[in-house]
Amino acid sequence: MKLQGKTAIVTGAGSGFGAGIAAKFVAEGARVLVADINGDAASDVARSIGANPWVVDVSDNTSVRRMAGKLPDPDILVNNAGITHLPQPMEDVSEDEFDRVLRVNAKSVFLMARHFVPKMKDRGSGAILNIASTAGVSPRPNLNWYNASKGWMITATKAMAVELAPFGIRVNALNPVAGETPLLKSFMGEDTPEIRAKFLSTIPLGRFSTPEDMGAAAAFLCSDEASMITGVAMEVDGGRCI
Repeated sequence: MKLQGKTAIVTGAGSGFGAGIAAKFVAEGARVLVADINGDAASDVARSIGANPWVVDVSDNTSVRRMAGKLPDPDILVNNAGITHLPQPMEDVSEDEFDRVLRVNAKSVFLMARHFVPKMKDRGSGAILNIASTAGVSPRPNLNWYNASKGWMITATKAMAVELAPFGIRVNALNPVAGETPLLKSFMGEDTPEIRAKFLSTIPLGRFSTPEDMGAAAAFLCSDEASMITGVAMEVDGGRCI
């Protein structure tokens, strides 16, 4: 029960890694807001783990401000919501796709900080966890702007950590490799046994990241056990980035 008595918001928690993180947080004693743009998905996850659902578009200031009115002073923020563009040459990605990737993967971190950091500063404590990616460490061809958005998130994590440390707020990131989430097919282009085998051959431990892997790492970094850890981008990738 390492998160006993703490409150947390997990964005993009209606599926995949976010759902795994939310479930682990509840199991460790936290009161969790399962936030997702898909209201039905958020409700299903919240019901299954004993949490509260919330519909939010993390790329929209008004929507994030409304969520801040629901839970204005959380102990923990997990910026997990993210999207990608389909694998293709960088110059073929449309402007709309580019804008959407940067809105969801980067602007959302800014908006969450804008609405929640002031209360954390007033309280003198808080933990923020950004879900980045191995793509921000070891970029893969044809996912250029997704790679860039996750590299941005890693740099933002370190910059936030330095600025917020004097206020008692820790900021860390996790870098998962691809997992069994709704984004897997988008990363691979298509999901076939051959493509899966080729992808898995690049991961020394020979498997994808799971929601449970992410939940365990997230719970540690957001707990008091990690009170001396800030500015870290921890790879949860089975050795992919070695």
